[in-house]
This record gives sequence, structure tokens and C-alpha cells, in this order.
Amino acid sequence: MIRRKSGQFQGLRMQPELQQPSELRREPKKVLSSVDEQVTHMGTGVRTGSGTAASVEEDDRAANLFPPPLPQPRICMWKYLDIHSMHRLEKTANNEEMREVLAELLGLGYPEQSPRDAITLDLFSHALIFCAQQGFSVEQTSTAYALLQDLHKACVATPLGNVEECYRYFTSVLFCHGVRRPPFSINLFKEEQLLALADYVVNTYFRHFKLYKYVFTPQVRLDLSLTYTGLQSPKLWPEDETGQVSILRAYIKTQLNKELEQLQQLVEERLKASEERLSSKLTALERPFQLPSGKGKNKTK
Repeated sequence: MIRRKSGQFQGLRMQPELQQPSELRREPKKVLSSVDEQVTHMGTGVRTGSGTAASVEEDDRAANLFPPPLPQPRICMWKYLDIHSMHRLEKTANNEEMREVLAELLGLGYPEQSPRDAITLDLFSHALIFCAQQGFSVEQTSTAYALLQDLHKACVATPLGNVEECYRYFTSVLFCHGVRRPPFSINLFKEEQLLALADYVVNTYFRHFKLYKYVFTPQVRLDLSLTYTGLQSPKLWPEDETGQVSILRAYIKTQLNKELEQLQQLVEERLKASEERLSSKLTALERPFQLPSGKGKNKTK
């Protein structure tokens, strides 16, 4: 199923850390500082509800809306699929058999019964099919799978929007495997292979980024309450004073009806005035054109 090419990276297992760009280090700090300033001026209550069959533990973890820091870009060959897993995948005869082996490697129990497992299996199985169509070696296929796996983890780490951060992280990890600069990066992919892999991820994953985030992250609802300094807190109506609430509601409704009547009368008056102006202009145009008396006498002579 998956073509195997002998390469010099077959036994390589190193994963050195790549220095994270300054933008990736400074941006989470800016976000956290701005959020801290807002929290001092307002009180927020967050309630999370699972979009699909999410567990209570996942909801509790998602209650913390601070975006987690992205991992540092590093070489990720053999990170998830080792050489033995790649040998099992390349021995498969068709796509269905490859999906069964991949589901076993991913630890997916019954993808037919779980929408999340089915989407995960489709995501990575199509990625492996793309690698086979491009003629990637087992080292390149394992790396491409790890790139997509890390990108997916960064996407579902928070229910908030982080598409720009994920794209910068993806490009940083991609360049770790396109430039020979050991121990930070290796030239595993050629230039045209990097472009093909980047186009595939952009056209498949990033185009459906919000859909993946909707399926794999819990839905979040924010209840916002503002408190102003120097003002008394508003008094809530007791439950037994429903009569006063109904009187106040009727008074507000009466005042609104009066305002609407006045507004309607004003609009009708303006429409009537515009119709009168228009009719006067039309009558002026319909009258026959009359020459001055002096010019008419000269023509008769």
C-alpha cells in the first residue's frame, strides 16, 4: 500500500528542540496579560457544554479558556508511527485493510459508532493515501503523519480560535524537515515535496479548521456581568412582588406604544409633504410651454 524507500534516516530517532521564534514566545504573554487586565474590571462566569458526547472531565478541562502554549517545533520523525508500524501499513493490500491497521495503531475501538473516531480515522487515512500517491518514503510518511497529528492536537487544545497560531506552528515544524541544520533541522523533504505537503494540509485541514474545532472541542457559553465603581448594585425584584413587575411592564408598554404612534404620525406627515411636492412638479411639467408675448408678435409681423 505504502511504498518504501531506503534512506539514510531510517534508524534516526533524535528529536532535538528547535528554538522557538520570538513571536511565538511573546504572543501568549500578550494574550494572557490583556485577559488579566479585563478580568480585574469584570466578573465572568463560564459554562461549557459538550457539542457531542464529551465526558465531564473534558468539560472541566475546557473550563480554563486560557489558550495553552504551543509546543516547540522539533524534528518529529518516528514520533507516532515507528518503523515497525510503517512496515505493518506498507504490507496492507488495499485501503480498507490499511484503515483497519491504522485504527488499531491509533487505539480507535469502534469508529462506526463514534463520530470523533470516524473523523480521526478519515483524516489520517487520507493523509497516508496522499503520501503514497506522492511516493514518500517510510521516513517521510511517518514525519508527515506526525506533522498532521501535532497540528490536530494544537487545534483541539482550546475551543477558542487559534488558526493563525496553528498555521505558524505548522510552517515552523515543516521547515524543521526541509533545511539541513543539525541538530535543529534536517533536509528530509525536497522543495517540491514541502510545497505539495503544505498545499495538502492547507486545502484539507485548514479549510475545515472550524469544523474540526467544533467536533473535538466543547461548546462554550460566556455569561458576562459588569460592575461599575461608585454605583450601587441594582436591586432585583423579589419573587413575591410579581404585581409590581406587571404594573411596570404595562407602563413601559404604554410608553412604547405612544412613541410608536408619534413616530408613525411623523412619517405619514413627511410622506404627505413629499407627495404634494411631487404632484406640484408633475402639474408644472404637464402645462404647455408658452412663449413670451413680445416674441410672439415679432413672428406674426
